[in-house]
Amino acid sequence: MRDGDQRSPETVTVVVDTNVLISALVGHGRPRRLLSKLLEEHGLTTSREMLTELVDVLTRTKFTGINSRHVNRFLSILIGKVKVVEVDEHLNVIVEDPDDNIVLGTACKGNAEYIVSGDRHLL
Repeated sequence: MRDGDQRSPETVTVVVDTNVLISALVGHGRPRRLLSKLLEEHGLTTSREMLTELVDVLTRTKFTGINSRHVNRFLSILIGKVKVVEVDEHLNVIVEDPDDNIVLGTACKGNAEYIVSGDRHLL
């Protein structure tokens, strides 16, 4: 928890998968409301690898219509409010989609109680 945080003692630590972050950025529905609530009331944890994946996905052709200032503001808010952990041990648990292992590694390293994802391998 950062100095000045006004979170309640019921705060939980959560890792939010890239697919949910992107949905929160490009949409106005549940993912955005959920991310806002999590940022306000709980502790979010991510890793350099997950942030790199987020930036990589957002630079794909599919997302060229998104205003770069909007993306930069989103990333700035996100980075300013999450705890970034260094994943020094790479897990090999999810065989079907090995990229999802970084989410598990981040959750383990950050002592997260929950993972929020739309990916069936992580549900």
